[in-house]
Amino acid sequence: MEAGDDTEEPPLPLALTRFQVSEEFGFLLPNPLTELPAPYGPWMDIAHELPQLITSHQLRSRVHQMPQLSTQHLRGREELHLAHLVLSFITMGYVWQEGEEGTVQVLPRNLAVPYWEVSQALGLPPILSHADFVLANWRRKDPNGNLDTIIALPGGESLRGFILVTLLVEKAAVPGIKAVIQILGAILQCDEETLHRALEELAGAIKAMSEALRRMHDYVDPEVFYTVIRIFLSGWKDNPAMPHGLVYEGVSPEPMAYSGGSAAQSTVLHTFDELLGICHREDSAAFLHRMRDYMPPPHRAFVEEIHGAVSLKQHVLASGAARLRAAFNRCVAALTDFRSYHITIVAKYIAIAAARVKAGQAGPTARAGPSAGKPPSALEAKGTGGSHIFSFLKSIRDTTMEGMISA
Repeated sequence: MEAGDDTEEPPLPLALTRFQVSEEFGFLLPNPLTELPAPYGPWMDIAHELPQLITSHQLRSRVHQMPQLSTQHLRGREELHLAHLVLSFITMGYVWQEGEEGTVQVLPRNLAVPYWEVSQALGLPPILSHADFVLANWRRKDPNGNLDTIIALPGGESLRGFILVTLLVEKAAVPGIKAVIQILGAILQCDEETLHRALEELAGAIKAMSEALRRMHDYVDPEVFYTVIRIFLSGWKDNPAMPHGLVYEGVSPEPMAYSGGSAAQSTVLHTFDELLGICHREDSAAFLHRMRDYMPPPHRAFVEEIHGAVSLKQHVLASGAARLRAAFNRCVAALTDFRSYHITIVAKYIAIAAARVKAGQAGPTARAGPSAGKPPSALEAKGTGGSHIFSFLKSIRDTTMEGMISA
């Protein structure tokens, strides 16, 4: 553009790469590393044996023998993410090895200090979050594209299924994430044709996310999830099993409280909510906002950028175009359906599974948990992130539905 030219160029649309979002993988870490450099062998050795060490009650003693390693040899984002993943899984195993009645007050220095340093470098909290558990915990098992996890906890095939189905939901969202960029660009260009096409693309992606979520039934046993897996996703904030939090030895003498892993930490749904102008009720909105602290900072910045962008809803209303209004409403309806289906899944994997375990109807596989078959109860009515799960999920589903543009 010439210096003396008074015409203003329209602002450039958002570039995904600026926010560490991949054109191919969305918010997933593209092709995560599966091994750390040689100095970190002691961490990797423990991480690869985690399920056995936890179920044989040997993890805590192995951690106590672990050397305290410096984090200075970690180079680049991929190595830091793998280190965070490994230390997160070891920490969850360490804390919950003996179930909710055998928790610890202190995370030992040789684990806590490097974990804190890696967390600070990435801008993530020192606890297992969605960013570790799903986004950075996948690898290609073979050239056919079959996937596997990098690090595991007790739960066998059900744990693997839970992680990989959640990953498939994230992958299904990718065309929708790209559509968000196209939508904002089309509004700035006043390009109704592109806007309509991108809204249809977004609605299709959200429907594909629901289809991916349905695969949970094929791969995850509800009783194994409830009695074995779930405790390892639990945090030490708003959790009666650990009311005082956890002391990270060598970091701070005061205990710290962090929420466990939660679907509310997925950047995808925050992005779609902001784009569609969905306004959640105060307490739900506050919880969701707090969950953003568990996202990688560039992803959090992406959500903020969408929040500050031009209003899609206002644009659609002002346009008066019936087809734009219909396409917008298809997006909101698809998101409402996704949230309704999520409630169905949570009912099956938490409420119904809890009732079966309480009634003594759980199968033998469900009794392989750290608490030797004693069902966890601290988070019976709560999500692993600490929210009151059904009232929260129904509230955000209902407010999503209220985001429709009435005819």
